[in-house]
Formats: sequence, structure tokens, C-alpha cells
Amino acid sequence: MPLPTMTHSSAFLLPAATPPSTTYALIVLNQRLPRFAPLVWARARLRVCADGGANRVFDGMPELLPAEDPADVRTRYKPDVIKGDMDSIRPEVKEYYSSLGANIVDESHDQDTTDLHKCVSFITSNLSVPDKSNLCILVLGALGGRFDHEMGNINVLYRFSNTKIILLSDDCSIFLLPKTYSHEIHIEKSVEGPHCGLIPIGGPSTSTTTTGLRWNLDNTSMSYGGLISTSNIVDGDKVTVTSDSDLIWTISLRHLAGVANSFA
Repeated sequence: MPLPTMTHSSAFLLPAATPPSTTYALIVLNQRLPRFAPLVWARARLRVCADGGANRVFDGMPELLPAEDPADVRTRYKPDVIKGDMDSIRPEVKEYYSSLGANIVDESHDQDTTDLHKCVSFITSNLSVPDKSNLCILVLGALGGRFDHEMGNINVLYRFSNTKIILLSDDCSIFLLPKTYSHEIHIEKSVEGPHCGLIPIGGPSTSTTTTGLRWNLDNTSMSYGGLISTSNIVDGDKVTVTSDSDLIWTISLRHLAGVANSFA
């Protein structure tokens, strides 16, 4: 029996309106904001800062929009929720956003899950979406900094394999391709590519098949200690992937001049 198909797209990075069928939520972690943060902020129906991520929004949004008054920028880019153990957020930032009505959720009692895990759980439990398959969570600040934090964030993709979660940095996007689906990845060439990679997670792949890549895989085995697909190239507007293992997909993001101001 053929697998159901899951589709993926980075259309949220385009200046044109995104399809109404997709509901976006945004999580901001404690790393420098990428240049397109104002754009994805505007796309989101719910914006959640993980503890020190609130500092990044408070400091970083005015830096990305230098032509505007910093106070106006901070008022406009107010998180809906600030969630975490509150050990990283600066007191003045917490007080500022609280005064604007942000919901402060202190979870200092929970030291067993990461900030990203807490935020994803909050969104999936509290954001009303008629069809959960149309929910897509965008994450800023999940990459860069300490390697164990990065690996913890990638582990969240694996733990929430039934939820579309995209980790974003200035340089790339990363998301999970669950083995229970075949996948169609629609490439937005104006903002992403050409470099990409496929990496097995949770166990080796004995059979992965792709189309749309410069060097396609044909029932190929991949594993740590063996082959993994790095520095591949997207050739077409669509990539298809089928595998007997969960895979991480990553693709480079193009550096476009003035991207923050263009989408604010």
C-alpha cells in the first residue's frame, strides 16, 4: 500500500501572502534573530518566546528595523506568551512585556524538558486549529550557540514527529521527514537552495529514494559511520523523498539584501 504524501514548502519566506490553509505559530529561542524575523512574525497566529528569546525580540527587532523608532518596534513586536524557567529573561524585559499584556508562564519546576519542547507542547495544546495537519511551527534561534542545545532542538523534531516544525537560521532551514509518509518538498528558488542534505535520525536507513536532486538516492542505505547525503544540490522545483527511516532535511537559505525591511 502506498504511503500518504506529506507536502512541504518555504512559501512563508516569500513576500506574497501564504496559503490560508496553513496556520503558522512562531517560537523564538535565545539566539540572534535571523534577518527575516519580521516576516515570519507577521505570518504567525501565535508568537511564543522561550525565556531569553524575549530578550532577543526586545533587542533584535529594533536592530533589524533601524529606520523605525525602537519604542514603536518593541510595541508592535510583542510576544503573546513568554514561557520557561525565567532564568534568562532580563527583569526589565519581563516587566515591559508583562505591562503590554504578554502571558508569562513560569515553568521553573520542569527541568526535564527543553525550552523548545515546552513551547511546542504549549502551542499544540492551546492553539485551536481545525486540522492539525495544517499547523506549522516556525522556530527562530534553534541553531547556533552550544552544540548540545542544537542537538536537543533537533531531538524535539523527532519527539514531535506528527507536528510540522521548521528550525530556521540565517543560513538554513531544517525539518523532519517522518518515515510514515512519502514527501514532496516544493523548492522556493528565490529564497532557498541550492545546497541541501538528508540525514537519517533515530536509526539507519536501508532504503531511501529521491527525485529532483543533482545526486539522487536510489534505494540507498544511509547511516552514521557510512553514507549520509550532504552538500547535495536541488535541481528542480520539487524534491520527492521516500525512506524506511525518519530523515532530517536541510536546505540553505539565500542571503537577500534588505530582506528585513522588505517584509516588515
